[in-house]
Formats: sequence, structure tokens, C-alpha cells
Amino acid sequence: MKYKKISQAFVLIAGITMVSYGAIRGEAATVLAKAIKLCLECVGIG
Repeated sequence: MKYKKISQAFVLIAGITMVSYGAIRGEAATVLAKAIKLCLECVGIG
């Protein structure tokens, strides 16, 4: 049980670190732009 909690904490910290690094690099804007294009293509507008 102790090993499970330690591994969960490690994965949580790693995920927060990766998301923060991507946000600092400006990747959020790229992902949002691609998501908008994909949605417009699905609707048939883009």
C-alpha cells in the first residue's frame, strides 16, 4: 500500500511538471489552435 501511494505521488508530480513546462513553452496556444481547426472540420465549416 505504501508503494502505491509513493508511485501515485511521483506520477502526479511528474504530470504537473510536464504540464507546467508545456505551458511555459507556449504549447497551450498551439493545442488550442489545432483543436479549433479540428472542430471546424468536423462541423464542415473549415
